[in-house]
Amino acid sequence: MRLIINGEPETIAATTLSQLLAALAYEGEWLATAVNGELVHREDRDDHLLNDNDRIEILTPMQGG
Repeated sequence: MRLIINGEPETIAATTLSQLLAALAYEGEWLATAVNGELVHREDRDDHLLNDNDRIEILTPMQGG
């Protein structure tokens, strides 16, 4: 499936948002995710189906100062 992830085109076999996060090795409780500009809550990621050309934003906390 072709997706735009954080602004970069990717081809990934995942069909749900949670599968995508696992395939990209994103872990932890502190992730924020959006698909096509709509926030997807953590508890909804298993059921959120992806489609070709979806725009996925994955935000993680940054460390530093």
